[in-house]
Amino acid sequence: MKFRLLLYIILFAQLGFSQSKNDYLQSNRYDILDASFEFPHSGFKIMGFGAYHGSQETENAEKIILEQLIKKHKIKYYLPETDFGIAYYFNQYLKSGDTLLLKDLVKHYGSRVPQERSIETYNKWKNIKKINDNQSAEDKIEVVGIDLIVTYKYTSKLLIELFETGKGKFVSYDNLAAMLEIDTTDYSPNYDSHSKNILKAFVADYENNKAYFESISKNQKITDNLIDNISLTFKKRDREKTIFDNYLSLSELYNFSSNAQFVRMGFFHIEKERENSNPSFFTRLIESNVYKKEEIVAIAGFLTKSRVLWDLKFDDKKKYIGYTTEGGYGIGDYWKEYFKGINKLKKNRLSNLTLYSLNKENSPYTKNETDLMEIKLFLKKSNKNDLKGKTTTDYFDYAILISNSRASTPIDEMDK
Repeated sequence: MKFRLLLYIILFAQLGFSQSKNDYLQSNRYDILDASFEFPHSGFKIMGFGAYHGSQETENAEKIILEQLIKKHKIKYYLPETDFGIAYYFNQYLKSGDTLLLKDLVKHYGSRVPQERSIETYNKWKNIKKINDNQSAEDKIEVVGIDLIVTYKYTSKLLIELFETGKGKFVSYDNLAAMLEIDTTDYSPNYDSHSKNILKAFVADYENNKAYFESISKNQKITDNLIDNISLTFKKRDREKTIFDNYLSLSELYNFSSNAQFVRMGFFHIEKERENSNPSFFTRLIESNVYKKEEIVAIAGFLTKSRVLWDLKFDDKKKYIGYTTEGGYGIGDYWKEYFKGINKLKKNRLSNLTLYSLNKENSPYTKNETDLMEIKLFLKKSNKNDLKGKTTTDYFDYAILISNSRASTPIDEMDK
């Protein structure tokens, strides 16, 4: 009898707490698709949006938020998940509107995350250009890349722009220019590709003739960043540390502390607290006292009843031949793999894009709960122990439920 009574007490307590979360979500939800929607946060130094890659409505959610931030003049810089060279030429696209350049940029940008090598990413940049074109000169955003080098192509192209030296002075420089002119080289930094060997030779010449190259460089701070990042590709590197180090280095050039930024990266990079021994980019910013925790805003995207671009297929000659999508495993809402607490978001959704503010006063998500961070896995160990003593809002401030989204389509389909 006592056991049954205790069981009832526990059940009622759980139901009561569950209801409090539902009540909270109903009072703190926003339909992003509503024409009157305004993002309910200001006064930040840096804002990040992260979600599973490869779903169409994820790009739409980012576009809506980014458009508001640009139009309201709340950000100056856009930091996508890419390196400095590719980001530099995204800026060139925003100025020129060259869609052939954009298409090639998206292909190289997608070398790190193939799900982003998509028509949706291509269209997102076209939308960003439209928004930017309508801003005054001082209010236009600028794109900055702080990630590890994705491919060597646009890093090499920028090096050629930075240095104008006579032909024949350095064989390594001539080889670099010839490689770009042919444009059939494998630009991968992930193994000993032909392009890596050319860049090794150029970096060696640069280091041995530094005074000369510094005398002709059009921008020494950018040059230093490029050479440092190229050198990193020649050895084992810590990606998250590199992202953080690049941010600090480029902050001197762009004055990040006085110019707010919007970051679009994978889920892990924007977590504001350690989940394990490897701190994320945002966590490093906080732990190193670059910004206070409240000056950083993290938005996590969650998929339901959706599909993602999963795999791009190529033949033995590296010619694109097709792709696959996934709608169960891999979206974070599958019976074998799902986020704790996602059902409450689903129950309280307003549209296919519903934003929830999790960090308001008396929010149950600030209590000793790990909803939306803890991943439940069938017959496998979850990440529960990594989150011990943490709360949802230790990691992020907002959640977006993305529903009924189709998988993104590879940009290679445009060539068919």
